[in-house]
Amino acid sequence: MNFESWWLIFLPLLFGLGWVAARIDFRQMLRESRDLPDSYFKGLNFLLNEQPDRAIDAFVEVAKLDPETTELHFALGSLFRRRGEMERAIRVHQSLLSRADLPAREREHALHEIAQDYLKAGMLDRAEMAYVELKNTRYQEPAARALVRIYESEHDWAKAIEAVRKLGRLTQESVPQLVHYHCEITQSFLDQRPPDIASARAALDEACAVIGADDKASAASRARVLMLEAQLARTAGDAALERRRLLVLLDEAPDYAGLVAADLRRNFEATQESDVLLECLASHYAAHPSLDLFDVLFGLTWGQQGQQAAWAFAQQALTEHPSLLGLERALATQLKCASAPLSQEAAPLGLIALPLMQKLIGRHTPRFDRYSCRACGFQARVHYWQCPGCHGWETYSAKRLEEQI
Repeated sequence: MNFESWWLIFLPLLFGLGWVAARIDFRQMLRESRDLPDSYFKGLNFLLNEQPDRAIDAFVEVAKLDPETTELHFALGSLFRRRGEMERAIRVHQSLLSRADLPAREREHALHEIAQDYLKAGMLDRAEMAYVELKNTRYQEPAARALVRIYESEHDWAKAIEAVRKLGRLTQESVPQLVHYHCEITQSFLDQRPPDIASARAALDEACAVIGADDKASAASRARVLMLEAQLARTAGDAALERRRLLVLLDEAPDYAGLVAADLRRNFEATQESDVLLECLASHYAAHPSLDLFDVLFGLTWGQQGQQAAWAFAQQALTEHPSLLGLERALATQLKCASAPLSQEAAPLGLIALPLMQKLIGRHTPRFDRYSCRACGFQARVHYWQCPGCHGWETYSAKRLEEQI
């Protein structure tokens, strides 16, 4: 390729064109900066000086002077929501939705924002309506998740089932709480007076179908279904079926045996087969110790083999798995059932009076006698399948705080 000297004429020409373009762009920037209200720069200055309250007031003034600034409106609405000023956040987003010229994409954004405002404000009916409108938009997945939370809060389990199935189709993810929704419906029928056994059975069949279709069903969901099957059998007067369901739970969800230990004892004692249960639970306790199993085993050993054997079991068990709660319960059983005091050799801690010992221990055990959520740490005296604090499912351990130390 030959170089022509006259091509050099283009170099200063190109340079000049670039200089002109830069000047035009710079003038445009200056013109736009002059058009911005002073409140905008005041707001930025307040933000830099960590004065968020005054910055918000300045940006509100900008929004009043220039209602077309949609991004600023969105930013203000989010700020208000994070600060808990829900009424102001709702007004900001309502002002956007009232604009007839708002593009469809921005309208969807505003609808999603105001739905979050309603949800955080506890206006569940309005939040539900807003999230339903987001169907088939780019916000349909977060809307589906929010609807699940709303229906759970309202205990509308039928709608929750529908919403969680839609969420599963959108995300292609398994939804472990689905089985619990059917269990909640089952429990509601069993809690009626009189219990609606037929409806409870139908709802529980749905829960069993969900577990049957899920190879990765958790031990917690299996345990809950088995516990409900046992409760349903007991309500229907079928003690044999109740026993079978509870024994299956020992095999399929061994960590949850403590939750049904008292039911097992009642069932076997009704047929004078406590010795059979004692042998069964003793072997289970060796592999899966828990406080509730200890409590039942101590009482069964006392009834079948006497108080000396019961305290021998307690000494071995508490040596291997030290527990103030276990000792307190053993002392309670001693004080309740003993017809004669223990000998000095068999009595715990020798000569210390048992009532005094129980009182001293009882001052320290209440803080350990609780179940705790693994996600948020919310503590409760009873076991929950859904945490009342963070609303997570299957986040409660089947063991109390002391057993987890």
